[in-house]
Amino acid sequence: MGVNTMTSKEVTKKVFNNEELFILDVRNESNFADWKIEGKNFDYLNVPYFDLLDGVEGILDKIPSNKDVLVVCAKGRSSIVIAEMLSEKGLSVFSLEGGMTVWSEHLEPVKVGELKDGGEIYQFIRIGKGCLSYMVVSNGEAAIIDSARMTNIYLEFANHIGAKITHVFDTHLHADHISGGRKLSEETNATYWLPPKDATEVTFDYQPLKDGNVVTIGSTAINIHALYSPGHTIGSTSFVVDEKYLLSGDILFIDSIGRPDLAGLAEDWVGDLRESLYRRYRELSGKLIVLPAHFMIIDELNADGSVAAKLSTLYETNHGLNIEDENDFRKLVTENLPPQPNAYQQIRETNMGKMTPDEELQREMEIGPNRCAVRQ
Repeated sequence: MGVNTMTSKEVTKKVFNNEELFILDVRNESNFADWKIEGKNFDYLNVPYFDLLDGVEGILDKIPSNKDVLVVCAKGRSSIVIAEMLSEKGLSVFSLEGGMTVWSEHLEPVKVGELKDGGEIYQFIRIGKGCLSYMVVSNGEAAIIDSARMTNIYLEFANHIGAKITHVFDTHLHADHISGGRKLSEETNATYWLPPKDATEVTFDYQPLKDGNVVTIGSTAINIHALYSPGHTIGSTSFVVDEKYLLSGDILFIDSIGRPDLAGLAEDWVGDLRESLYRRYRELSGKLIVLPAHFMIIDELNADGSVAAKLSTLYETNHGLNIEDENDFRKLVTENLPPQPNAYQQIRETNMGKMTPDEELQREMEIGPNRCAVRQ
């Protein structure tokens, strides 16, 4: 009997549309507790695979018959076995194609706005990891910001809309995911920009991205202004695009602020973080639409699936931007840190060019949720 499968793209659509879904996750309890597929109207049952091999009779009364049921495992093999067993009991269920490995890698492009003279900006939502990357398009040219390592999606999308990738940027040296910036630059012959203060140990050539740099995309002159905004890393740099969008990297999120400790320098960098958020950003127009490099919780997604909000709104609603006392701010930032991202030191070294792990190891290094924010 063949098992129905559901793709990560189909699950993402359910997330965006706030649809109901019942997930039977057959991974180990610790893996499920650490990281799972999230949706506002999703319900869950976690029973490890090995506990079900003797039969699924014990969970039949816990599985609803009035909503879609999705069986999830790590790589999409164990879920097929359990889905078959449930199907034999008369239940209609789906298996997640490729499991959490593929879920972690899925990128969903969403158009977030128009730029002058026909330009566009797209947000690529890595729904299973909380990573956000961007494509700025103007007159047949495109720039990519904070690329994931799965570069094919950007190449295919650029080809689909008839654009050539000419510039690639990283807002900082990432520690929670492997950047595709250098690879994308090599594949397209695009200029790769990196903040030099984050690049002191890199082993490859790059164009230094400094405060005040202006990069023009297309002959319609969409300008990307670099704004030095340290705190998450010493080199963290934001971008003001077309005087309309603020790409904040990992400094500012919709519901939280960036953590300063991923290079072991929380006490040193917390002052930089406050300076960036409480002075540099406050000098910008409140009308700018903030586009961060990550989201933390599913509630941060807008109705169309995008992650974006006006800067003025965030100064009203984001607790991390409203701590008047500097000591209280320092305490929040240094005492409310989640666990370090999985394999973050190896990820940093990979992004420096010091390591060249194969694709399977890269997948393993990235598995799990993003942990770039301060808890609030």
